[in-house]
Amino acid sequence: MPKIKTNRAAAKRFKKTGTGKWSYAKSFGSHILTKKSSKRKRRLRKTHYINKRDVRELNLLMPNG
Repeated sequence: MPKIKTNRAAAKRFKKTGTGKWSYAKSFGSHILTKKSSKRKRRLRKTHYINKRDVRELNLLMPNG
């Protein structure tokens, strides 16, 4: 029986926390920041978590995560 491969695109974007939640960083927060408001940039800095209904799909993409 072959090993189950991890989806590398997902592995680069998501991390599993100690409590078992999936965290990720929001997009659009790295460049062209002058036209974005301070409020928007502050929200982009925060850690975000995957919604419960999408966890099953992520577990299929990253079985060893």
